[in-house]
Amino acid sequence: MSTYSLAVVGGDGIGPDVTQAALAGVQAAAHRYGFTVRTTIFDLGAERFLRTGMVIDENTISELREHDAILLGAVGDPRVAPGVLEQGLIVALRVAFAQSVNIRPVRLYPGIESPVRGVTPENCDLVVIRENTEGLYTGGGSLAHAGSGNAVAIQNSISTAAATSEAVDFAFQLAQARRRRVTLCHKTNILLHAGQLWQETVDRIAERYPDVEHDYVHADAMCQHLPLDPGRFDVVVTDNLFGDIISDLGATVQGGLGLAASANFNPRGSAPSMYEPVHGSAPDIAGKGWANPAAAALSAALCLAGLGEREAALSLETAVASVLAELPAFAGPEMGSDTAGLGHRIAERVSIVDPHRDGMGEKSLMSALGRLAGRSSLMSE
Repeated sequence: MSTYSLAVVGGDGIGPDVTQAALAGVQAAAHRYGFTVRTTIFDLGAERFLRTGMVIDENTISELREHDAILLGAVGDPRVAPGVLEQGLIVALRVAFAQSVNIRPVRLYPGIESPVRGVTPENCDLVVIRENTEGLYTGGGSLAHAGSGNAVAIQNSISTAAATSEAVDFAFQLAQARRRRVTLCHKTNILLHAGQLWQETVDRIAERYPDVEHDYVHADAMCQHLPLDPGRFDVVVTDNLFGDIISDLGATVQGGLGLAASANFNPRGSAPSMYEPVHGSAPDIAGKGWANPAAAALSAALCLAGLGEREAALSLETAVASVLAELPAFAGPEMGSDTAGLGHRIAERVSIVDPHRDGMGEKSLMSALGRLAGRSSLMSE
């Protein structure tokens, strides 16, 4: 019997509640498929920062490193200046654990209506692969003469061949396990130097995957194509900033940020990957039980896939989708149940769903990621 150690960072606002609800589904999947999950709670987030003045220390990073994966609920609190927790915790862990690939599925599940006319479960199933440690998110820059009419801000963007290649190669691996199409999204007509690096990297790596098609779309054009024709895309690979923006657009297409999952993935397996819902901490509804745990549970399903537990991941995803299809609303008291109650329903459903019904499992990102999870490293350049 396999045993996995999960570091659990509930974080702020609704984060602890949705994470606990998601863990109920994880434990149900573990019971069904015969493995064990052991969890360790880590006190990280606004409360720790306000209490100690420190977001995270090296000892805590070392302790996190000993785990197989990290589940993160949310960070963000109005008492803490913007960027302190986001840069100090999330970005810091992405860099410390070489989580070079951000995985954002954009999938419309049966029974859920997209706010975009014409989008159906049949034509909305893509994945945005975002380089996760570089670009404008490296934090370099300066602000001179702040607060004056002569203020000058400089924000550095850094792209390296190593990180770009890792993200692109993972995108091709994933596409090979899915529908065999990779789309590079960038602004090569304006960001000439970074754009050239990305395009040359895609062209070079594509030679190793002759059965995978690849094309290109400008980032601004993607904002039109994605909502109007999501079926055009299979795996989209892009830089850190563009990926942040277009994946949120994708979340709207699939039904809203409250349903969007993500993974901060270490494709080499050299450190734990981190899985988190996209919706944020929502401090205005914290403690009310109005938060839908679906995105946290889908992120936990990605975690199971990343650990190689493909069938467990598919069952948790299928359970979440089936519960979502029954809800009269996706958030607030109108859901008809509170956060913990929905977590319990998802966990119960995990035990009985057929993840391969109607081919749902074969179409899922969970299947493709589960197939890749056994690889300890990317193919060498």
